[in-house]
Amino acid sequence: MTSTASEAQQGRAPGEQPPSWQQRLRRFGYVPRPVIGLHGRLVPPYSKPGTHLWRVLGVPPVLAGHLVRWAAWGGPLLIALVAGLLRFWHLGEPEAVIFDETYYAKDAWALINQGYEGQWPKDIDERVLDDPSGVAVPTDPGYVVHPPVGKWVIGVGEAMFGFTPFGWRFMVFVLGTLSVLMLCRIGRRLFRSTFLGCLAGALLAVDGLHFVMSRTALLDLVLMFFVLGAFGCLLIDRDWARRKLAAALPYDDEGVLRPDSEVAERLRLGWRPWRIAAGVCLGLAFGTKWNGLYILAAFGLMTVLWDVGARRTAGAVRPYVAVLKRDVTPAFFATVVVTFVTYVASWTGWIVTKEGYYRNWAEAEGKGGNWTWLPDWLRSLWHYETEVYNFHVNLTSGHTYESNPWSWIVLGRPVSYFYESPKPGKEGCPATEARECAQEVLALGTPLLWWASCFAVLYVLWRWAFRRDWRAGAIACGIAAGWVPWFFYQERTIFLFYAVVFVPFLCLAVAMMIGALLGPPGSDERRRAVGAVGSGVLVLLIIWNFIYFWPIYTGQTLPMDEWRDRIWLDTWV
Repeated sequence: MTSTASEAQQGRAPGEQPPSWQQRLRRFGYVPRPVIGLHGRLVPPYSKPGTHLWRVLGVPPVLAGHLVRWAAWGGPLLIALVAGLLRFWHLGEPEAVIFDETYYAKDAWALINQGYEGQWPKDIDERVLDDPSGVAVPTDPGYVVHPPVGKWVIGVGEAMFGFTPFGWRFMVFVLGTLSVLMLCRIGRRLFRSTFLGCLAGALLAVDGLHFVMSRTALLDLVLMFFVLGAFGCLLIDRDWARRKLAAALPYDDEGVLRPDSEVAERLRLGWRPWRIAAGVCLGLAFGTKWNGLYILAAFGLMTVLWDVGARRTAGAVRPYVAVLKRDVTPAFFATVVVTFVTYVASWTGWIVTKEGYYRNWAEAEGKGGNWTWLPDWLRSLWHYETEVYNFHVNLTSGHTYESNPWSWIVLGRPVSYFYESPKPGKEGCPATEARECAQEVLALGTPLLWWASCFAVLYVLWRWAFRRDWRAGAIACGIAAGWVPWFFYQERTIFLFYAVVFVPFLCLAVAMMIGALLGPPGSDERRRAVGAVGSGVLVLLIIWNFIYFWPIYTGQTLPMDEWRDRIWLDTWV
């Protein structure tokens, strides 16, 4: 690039001298921050990984070059493979109905077999475990308080592998493994770094809460998967929209891309398939648990603000007005309308069978009123939803493992999904033990990862507020959308495992913090070495911490003293 073009990029006329303060500071080692051109600001390039590490390990240069090129997919696939193997190990154990599997496994089986949930007898769990083929699906409709998507997902695994613990956990395991792969790729796109993306995915792979939830047939891991999918789709849409803006902007005589207010304010971005895909994912999240609505609101606002930033960067004088005219209406249809259409479609089984709970309410009890022009099934569904809403907001009955959302980030009160006390000489308990052993599945996040995330959350908030870093803002949005709404329901019975929805964003926050510890581009070798040692120690400690708690994530039998060694806080019992 010519010097004239370089001066134009920096906003100076050809031949104009830099400010005198820069000239005076250069004698003390001052180096101006590199000026990023307009195209680089609209479409930031990915960092190019070097081959230095592979050469140190003795890998031939040609093979090292191939490994670097394959890293963008090879690294995420390798991390997902490891995560999948860890989660698949003894997936059917404990061979029991643990915690809320007693609701969702059976409801899923009913959905797969008859299209609506049934009213199961209270003492059916043991019969299901002893002889699942001999258990008939009840035809009487059951009153359930969560939408059907998550149970349909669980039911797919049961259709493939039977009405067994392995069957009802299988699809949750699949989504848990895929979410690790997705986070690697999302982190890579967010940070423009394969290393940081893979680091975020690796941290998710060794998080205890995500691990336990990936091996348990509950709805929250399914919700997390669709939320993460929506975030990834919106991230791709952001890049797509900015590339289209960059392609429409003019170049000057020096070949430099220039902002143009008319293009930035008038260009219609047209068909945005990734935003529609995000709407489908948000609809599936809403169709799994209702707190998906808060995610919709937060992500919808985030994607519109991204459009404002893109048009401002492209030269819009009034970017908010431009977005209001060009982008808000299409964004509303692609997210909100698509979300609600997807949600209603998820009730198809209940609609077409006509035998589900409250299915015939409009015909039997809802006659008259101002809304009789609507289809009966829609009025019945609305009545069902209002009853469920009243149930949720009035759910204040106490529970041993309930917790306040303030305590989640520090793992104040995890949930014990399964606990037994094998006698000496039984079920893996050493015969030499003087007392009974402990066998537990504890839904506990990897402590060192979560405690490190406390600092990482503060870091991304600082980075967003004072550096205007959109990446930090996106991470903060994901955390807030999954966490903050629960503060409005202080009287409701809620649990720490709800936090699995924002665990991927905690991992992104920690990865971003570690990236800062490693040092910015251009740092000297000493700064890089110190940062690498500190970051490496932190990551290794997190991995060790996961390994240490492995027995109480997987329900292994431990002598009582070894089990107590892992109960670091009194509130974990």
